[in-house]
Amino acid sequence: EVLVRVRAASVNRADLDGLKPRPSFLRVFMGVRGPRHTSVGIDVAGVVEAVGPDVTRFKPGDRVFGDLFGNDGGSFAEFVAAPETKLQSMPHDMSFEDASTLPHSATLAIQGLRLRNGRTPQPGDKVLINGASGNVGPFAVQIAKSMGAEVTGACRTSKVDFVRSLGADHVIDYTQEDFTQGGQRYDLIFQLAGTRSPSDLRRALTPKGTLLLSSGESDGRWVGPMDRILKALVLAPFVSQRLSSFLAKSTTEDLQVLKELIEAGKVSPVIDRTYPQSEVPEAIRYLEEGHARGKVVVTV
Repeated sequence: EVLVRVRAASVNRADLDGLKPRPSFLRVFMGVRGPRHTSVGIDVAGVVEAVGPDVTRFKPGDRVFGDLFGNDGGSFAEFVAAPETKLQSMPHDMSFEDASTLPHSATLAIQGLRLRNGRTPQPGDKVLINGASGNVGPFAVQIAKSMGAEVTGACRTSKVDFVRSLGADHVIDYTQEDFTQGGQRYDLIFQLAGTRSPSDLRRALTPKGTLLLSSGESDGRWVGPMDRILKALVLAPFVSQRLSSFLAKSTTEDLQVLKELIEAGKVSPVIDRTYPQSEVPEAIRYLEEGHARGKVVVTV
């Protein structure tokens, strides 16, 4: 393991899901009255303080960043210990604040755009990012653009200019325009927010297009956004389009890909607000409100 002196950590939807699980039946496994695991925070950027005897990739003083999801988290602290496989050297000349925004959200964007059949978006493909302004969306827009795709970002009215500034070719205000009813068809729809059903979203796909469901809002207390994922899995065998979902898994290989995209200037972190460590609850509440344009960061 590597002991990291934390300098910055960003807030993710996964942090909130650990405190208020969606769907609610997950409380049976995560804790009925309260979370069984009380260490919060999965994205981390900091300086290596010490290493275990079997660590070969890092030494004290190295600047690192990583995703601690699946490792009990704990990045909203002064120190955190993690396997060296969870960490990567920070991009050259990047601040700790910027580096902390990358691991979980940007990796999810990379893995989402790497389609399950091994085909990534090709130059000229039309890609729609539904929820282009939150934690993952800004990275998905930039990464899809780096692949040469024609990218459309869907967001609420107050975030249209922000999504356009990310480099999206087109921006749809989903409070004013129903993109499933228009004439445009997309090769890939990456669902990161919203409440549209798979059947609705299929109308906006090309005949061989792909709908990738990652998250989204839901009024369902017990099953949350799982209802849409389950519907897509049931519908998938009967349609020509590809309907799928996935869970992101942190890998050093994807962190390296991300590092290369950053250093090539193809992807840039976007920070909405920064909070000191003493205000972690306020940072999490701000993310929960849904107003953030990009990432929310905690500095230590």
